[in-house]
Amino acid sequence: MSVPDAAVHIDGGDLGCWRLLLILRDRAAELPAGTVVHLTTSDPVAPIDLPAWCRLTGHEYLGQVGTDGDRATYAVRTAATPVPTRPDAPWKVDG
Repeated sequence: MSVPDAAVHIDGGDLGCWRLLLILRDRAAELPAGTVVHLTTSDPVAPIDLPAWCRLTGHEYLGQVGTDGDRATYAVRTAATPVPTRPDAPWKVDG
């Protein structure tokens, strides 16, 4: 399976982190393992929640990769077999 050269970008705007995680989880499920996803958001909790979510699911948190005013961009590398999370609660393991 080939890995795309360019990162996939998600603009999270000013959404809260739980909604960002829903979007990120659903988008990551569509992507090949190893794809880098850039998530841009103004949510101040993102640098705490994203690494925790990655540890939970098996995705790799690559850290903050940029800023633009009050918005930061974070990078996540998708896992081959992520741990499934609940449909309504991406911070809780499903099952």
